[in-house]
Amino acid sequence: MTKVKYSKDADALIIELSDKKIDYADDKGKIIIHYTVDDEPVLLEIFDAKEFLLNSLSSMIKDEEIVMQ
Repeated sequence: MTKVKYSKDADALIIELSDKKIDYADDKGKIIIHYTVDDEPVLLEIFDAKEFLLNSLSSMIKDEEIVMQ
């Protein structure tokens, strides 16, 4: 049931991993991960998505480790 949405206005990528109820979120800078009460990831929000994706793809092509800041 994975759904992916992109908001051009906010430059945010939203990835829904399940439709379970969200209990809490963990802020990792430009990435917010939402979890169930059982610590299962439900939703990912990636801000500055264009930059994140371009850096990720560039690192993959160069076979480099991807470091999130």
